[in-house]
Amino acid sequence: MLIERVLTANQQVVFDALLKARTPLSAYAILERIEGHRIKAPLQVYRALEKLLDYGLVHRLESLNAFIACEHGGRCRQPVAFAICDKCGQVAEFLEPSVERGLERWSKGHAFKAQRVTVEMRGLCETCNGDVQ
Repeated sequence: MLIERVLTANQQVVFDALLKARTPLSAYAILERIEGHRIKAPLQVYRALEKLLDYGLVHRLESLNAFIACEHGGRCRQPVAFAICDKCGQVAEFLEPSVERGLERWSKGHAFKAQRVTVEMRGLCETCNGDVQ
């Protein structure tokens, strides 16, 4: 993956762990996966994650208290939406222009300046939904 920003060593290690996981990870799960690297404390992971969030390379899933690498390589500057399967834990990231327009319209109408937007849907993915039917 081509990264336009130069990441610090800690940021790169954390980012690589999220890329390899391909599933949401908590900061502590990241710390466990990168055991043996220079990062020894949760605070170091959180600092790296904060910068990766600022760069748009990762997203925080509020309902899971976890982080996931951006599927769009950090190039999505509009609100991102996630569909999270409650059964298998699969997470699908998607961009939906109508959601973006609705959020912008509401924000303007209420003089609200959003700093970070994440939309999360919880339910069953196609595979797990098929198991139920």
